Amino acid sequence: MSSGVAVDLEDIWIRFGDFVAVKEANVAIKGGDFFSFLGPSGCGKTTILRAVSGFLDPSQGQIRIGGKDMSGIGPNKRPTALIFQNLALFPLMKVWENISFSMEVTGASAKQRRKRADELLDMIALDGQGDKLPSELSGGQKQRVAIARALCANPDVLLLDEPLSALDLKLRQHMRTELREIQQRVGITFIYITHDQGEALTMSDNVAVMKAGVIDQIDTGHNIYDHPATPFVASFVGENNVFRGRVKEIKGNEALISTNRSGDLLSSISPSQVGKLAVGDDAMMFIRPEALQLGPAKKSSKTTISANVINEEFEGNSFSVFLEGDGGKSVKMSVPNGGQDKISDRGEVLSLHYNANNAVAMPAGELASE
Repeated sequence: MSSGVAVDLEDIWIRFGDFVAVKEANVAIKGGDFFSFLGPSGCGKTTILRAVSGFLDPSQGQIRIGGKDMSGIGPNKRPTALIFQNLALFPLMKVWENISFSMEVTGASAKQRRKRADELLDMIALDGQGDKLPSELSGGQKQRVAIARALCANPDVLLLDEPLSALDLKLRQHMRTELREIQQRVGITFIYITHDQGEALTMSDNVAVMKAGVIDQIDTGHNIYDHPATPFVASFVGENNVFRGRVKEIKGNEALISTNRSGDLLSSISPSQVGKLAVGDDAMMFIRPEALQLGPAKKSSKTTISANVINEEFEGNSFSVFLEGDGGKSVKMSVPNGGQDKISDRGEVLSLHYNANNAVAMPAGELASE
């Protein structure tokens, strides 16, 4: 199996008439990385994948695979393989024939093809399933066959366009683990397109979060979750409470935000925004539901929020408590299920605490749509 090669996108613009689908994309994907493009529908992530695969020419910029400029090189000549959403397995071919189809095209013998298919079936944990038809397989098994078929062509880069979207939740979660294990086993570069944050965070070495054709942030899943660079990333990736206000004071990498309803609150500044916030600026502060904790009232604390309970929902592993929020929007707190019947009563006033390191402030901007 080929080892993964680097993929570089330099100043990529993709236009369709007056519509700009991708704007100034600069991405450096290391060889052997599992790299995901994450964003809502229509943000341009599949358009980028099509450009990498050669099915679409960028309007401007350069795509390099393994250091080689791909300009003018068609899809069938590129060291890539693409897995579509619908998998596109041949229904009348046996599983082993599906997997080794690329070898048949190049004139390999049936014996060579069967040997290679069996090796790949073993690798994807479907040993002995080669003589079945695709219709005899489960959704997850078909998924693995599609991966094996793509790998049979010995690509340097495997491109995956939302391949798990048609599966049910539990199978999707199971396949995330399997897909990551397969990628680490074969060691090639995976470029993965998804709108599912769970997929991107659990599988990827690095993630690019996209919004309306623009890449807002490229980083590890941990950093994107804990240190979002923009209000869009903060509100799109995971759940977040947003507090709007003005910067009252700045000390180092911390800001004191005078909020609409909750008074002055202390927060760390997003690392990418340090030096870009000034006193008097409109700002947003984000606190994850799991970062809020119950405790006794501390009136002088700049990391305490006092609010009335609106509603409480039991979610099995946790309770979600919704409280009167900042600027008219509710604040959500997540409390692990420790065997208690409930956390609070409607109308009860709770004192919520957080660590300033677990809050992140940045200049006010566009949030992900609700």
